[in-house]
Amino acid sequence: MDARIREILPIPERKRSIPTSMDRKDQTGGFTPVAELRPPEGAPNVVVVLVDDMGFGASSAYGGPCEMPTAERLSEDGVRYNRFHVNALCSPTRQSLMTGRNHHSVGMGVTSEMATSAPGYTGFRPDSAATIAQTLSGNGYSTAAFGKWHQTPPREVNASGPFNRWPTGEGFDKFYGFMGAEMNHWYPQLYDGTTPVEPDRRPEDGYHLSEDLVDRAIDWVQLQKTLTPDKPFFSYVAFGATHAPFHVSPEWKKKYQGRFDAGWNAQREATLARQKDMGIVPESADLAPWASSVPQWDELDDTERRVACGFMETYAGFAEHTDAQVGRFVDALDELGELENTLFIYIMGDNGASGEGGIEGTTREHLVGHGFTDSTERMAEQLDSLGDASTYAIYPVGWALAMNTPYQWTKQVASHYGGTRNGIIMHWGGGIDAGGIRDQWHHVIDIAPTIFEAARVPLPVSVNGVAQQPVEGTSMLYTFNEPRAADRRRTQYFEMCGNRSIYHEGWTAVTRHGTPWEMVPQGLPSFDEDVWELYDTTTDWSQAHDLAADHPDKLRELQQLFLIEASKYNVFPLDDRVTERENPQLAGRLDLFGDRKSVTYRAGMGRFTEETAPNVKNRSHTITARIDIPDGGADGVIIAQGGRFGGWSLYVADGYLRYAYNCYGRDHYTVTSEERLGAGSHELRFRFRYDGGGLGKGGDVELSADGHSIGEGRVEHTTAYYFSFDETLNIGVDRGTPVTDEYAAVDNAFAGTLHSVRIDLDGEDLIEQESEADRQRRLLAHQ
Repeated sequence: MDARIREILPIPERKRSIPTSMDRKDQTGGFTPVAELRPPEGAPNVVVVLVDDMGFGASSAYGGPCEMPTAERLSEDGVRYNRFHVNALCSPTRQSLMTGRNHHSVGMGVTSEMATSAPGYTGFRPDSAATIAQTLSGNGYSTAAFGKWHQTPPREVNASGPFNRWPTGEGFDKFYGFMGAEMNHWYPQLYDGTTPVEPDRRPEDGYHLSEDLVDRAIDWVQLQKTLTPDKPFFSYVAFGATHAPFHVSPEWKKKYQGRFDAGWNAQREATLARQKDMGIVPESADLAPWASSVPQWDELDDTERRVACGFMETYAGFAEHTDAQVGRFVDALDELGELENTLFIYIMGDNGASGEGGIEGTTREHLVGHGFTDSTERMAEQLDSLGDASTYAIYPVGWALAMNTPYQWTKQVASHYGGTRNGIIMHWGGGIDAGGIRDQWHHVIDIAPTIFEAARVPLPVSVNGVAQQPVEGTSMLYTFNEPRAADRRRTQYFEMCGNRSIYHEGWTAVTRHGTPWEMVPQGLPSFDEDVWELYDTTTDWSQAHDLAADHPDKLRELQQLFLIEASKYNVFPLDDRVTERENPQLAGRLDLFGDRKSVTYRAGMGRFTEETAPNVKNRSHTITARIDIPDGGADGVIIAQGGRFGGWSLYVADGYLRYAYNCYGRDHYTVTSEERLGAGSHELRFRFRYDGGGLGKGGDVELSADGHSIGEGRVEHTTAYYFSFDETLNIGVDRGTPVTDEYAAVDNAFAGTLHSVRIDLDGEDLIEQESEADRQRRLLAHQ
């Protein structure tokens, strides 16, 4: 097929034969069958695997302590890049990956939950930036995505849609995974296409999300090759691992017991030594400076060290377990005879390792996300439980810095390579003859054009009638068989939450605006006050030696270049606001509920994220339920939001109406009715009277049945900003993990008849009244 025709998608149909008679028997000349859509001859299968929150120095394939034999195996006769870069946060990297454009160019300047009305920050991918899946599908590929998405505007993650920005609306024939920033690996809440689904197995049955995703990916590929063996496929597998929560079975973390006792400073030294031995970094590379606000290992006491080691052992097991699932996928491709004809792209991190666990680390991520530290003594008592469903863990900042060896800083910090440089391995038996390490400088926007060139598919100029904006990436295919090929990427800007930098021909000018693990900073500086640093990475591989004072003219030159690039790609205006970005009205983006203060649900409804549920936080509210209780009674959940690490539930237990409030997984309150509910129809009411005076304050609870009070109680502390990233609001059942241990996980549905549940909000949303200090607590809420 003419390549020029493939630039317009859908590919225009060829002219068909014209009938010459009324009767088939009199037809002169045959008809041409409708042509089957196929990619160009020789187009390979394409697999993209993306690991979440993994630093450059974590994997054994890059000299790190986490054993990842599949990554090593693929790199043996593939290529391993040591100067590959991403966008420092998850949604922006994923949008760039899928489109081949800079994240601000496609409206994803920050995560989707912090979108504004500014062009570079809307959270909406423009139709003028078609995805890899749309382009390959339009050229005859089968396409499927498994795992984490986090690119759809949060208000659209609901049963009413629209669905054109879901995976199946962006070019994927099949989707199985989750839509938000993170997910519980033991009790996930997933989607098959746009239909909510949940696993039919439990952790005690051996269930784990990473294994489930790869099972589905293998099944899908096998089916494609059974039905259409000569048709290539594109499979995108995006793990929730190794993002928090660290969830893995005991045998995986046990393997690493004692390996990290020397601490994070020693780990950095050991990793750098291995990286030099492997040729990952040059012999001249130095360790970049340590973040001054993070303690050195010898400054910790024995309990702090023991807890920190437990976290790192769990993380390493989590990482190896993830790589083992990639290995199963590779083996399945090999058994099908498809591995050598597959361009396999293994990206180890959508940003640098995460420092969002704070200085101490935590077994309750949402606690730290609200600006509170976890108790080291309490965590020490939980060490044996790390990785199981009772914990929601993320390691201390010190380990994040070590996992980014040899670079400075972490996830979010787009100014330094600790936030933006990640490992990537490409394997293609039919297209890569010379393996080894490649040191050409590249960026995540280069993946899409690399795939298109390998598939011999042109960049589309029009998709579904919409003219396409330029693909801003540069194909990496030239590096596959030319190890010493000259760089084709000369310039790249970076920006995230005000942290910004510019790369140009080996030089980097950088400025860090904020510190990720300082949940309540004492005010951020103005952008004009930010201090710029200058590095010559042709001689200083790891940005260890600041040359700003020595080369002020070079620094000014690069600062000007940043302004040019930032203007070109919709970076301005810079925005470090937090509260306004989280509040749809102040941010100027669409809000699903708007001014509505009353919502009525019916039995069976559910899976409502916090962006698609009424906000009951920091205000008085009432819940009214109409139920029938049969003779003999009926226990179970009437309505619940959140789960084990934050949320609330209205339920019946032993015939008593009860309300449980779980604040950050730390403070637990239960109010119980004074009398049992008898058989028959009832109108139940829960009323919460918020104290006011700020965010996260307490309130009084009243329970009533059929118009009379049956119980009162008190909740002293409430959740200020969010209950959960992975749990939802559900009617008649508490899905995922339970808000309270008084009922079982999953098996807790109300046994009577539930007619309706209405939520009524009172007063104004107090979020607009939060203090300057409270504002900063929310910076890490959706990463």
